[in-house]
Amino acid sequence: MNDPAARFRALTGAAVPIVQAPMAGAGGVALAVAAMRGGAVGSLPCALLDAAQVRAQVAEVRAAADGPLNLNFFCHELDEAPDDAAWRSALAPFYAREGVAPPAGAAGLRRPFDEALCEAVEALRPEIVSFHFGLPAPALRARVKAVAKVFGNATTVDEARFLERQGCDAVIAQGSEAGGHVGWFLEGHRPVGTLALVRRVVRAVDIPVIAAGGIIDGAGVAAALMLGASGAQLGTAYLATPESLASAMHRALLCSEAETLFTNVLSGREARGFRNRLIDALGPISPVAPAFPHAATALASLRAAAEADGRADYSPLWAGQAASLARAMPAEALTRLLGEEMLATLGR
Repeated sequence: MNDPAARFRALTGAAVPIVQAPMAGAGGVALAVAAMRGGAVGSLPCALLDAAQVRAQVAEVRAAADGPLNLNFFCHELDEAPDDAAWRSALAPFYAREGVAPPAGAAGLRRPFDEALCEAVEALRPEIVSFHFGLPAPALRARVKAVAKVFGNATTVDEARFLERQGCDAVIAQGSEAGGHVGWFLEGHRPVGTLALVRRVVRAVDIPVIAAGGIIDGAGVAAALMLGASGAQLGTAYLATPESLASAMHRALLCSEAETLFTNVLSGREARGFRNRLIDALGPISPVAPAFPHAATALASLRAAAEADGRADYSPLWAGQAASLARAMPAEALTRLLGEEMLATLGR
């Protein structure tokens, strides 16, 4: 198929070759509905939801919009809570500054895909299920594949080839310009830019490739298609829409010239976002931050205190490198505009 929209429609059923990125903490029902109404694949971030919440949100989306829906889950290894004494010691001055005590529990811990979530997927039968940080166990993966198309996230050619061997229906090629957590899962990861990664992955695998990272407008979508991708996944482009759950502090940075960077101090794993007080004080990468997702546990009381005061001093402000070009407009209209810009760029 030479028509990019037709290629993507065959893969997903969407009219516009765009996947609205899940974005845990910033995405949700309203954003997915608006993107679907605009002709894109809508996505629900499920990394912070239990099975009952996934079922409830999918019901809301289905009642409000037709079209393909993607449910996104994490597949990280969740080890026992580590000894985080050194991390809490590093945070001691901030506890004193905010007048709060270190949290005692691990509320809101991001959990990997499991049996309960798999049962929910089987009952809900979404068009697409996407996984970040690798894939679930083969038995769970086979059950998902029986009811939905499976998309995996790759940051290297080796990861893309692995996903193809495991039976994925498409690869999301995540370049280093992307906001949020880097989805690497094989050893030896090194950041690769979107342009180089997409072109290499397209040549390395036979399944469709979806470009992600630094794509903010229709011209970027067109560029991805010209590199051989079947579509593009956009996250930061949707952060400034009224349907996103991004905070006022987050939105203000989107329309500025503030730079983004990789940091592990907010979650324990490298993710791209804007600077805040914690990053400035400890540096973007801390060797004492516990592994993902445990680093966030000790930040809970600090984050709550600062956010109640209208500050994002300890909050993740994930965004990609093209964040300054985000447009504050309704997500349905943005999706349609992206499609129009893409076609204009392609001369159609």
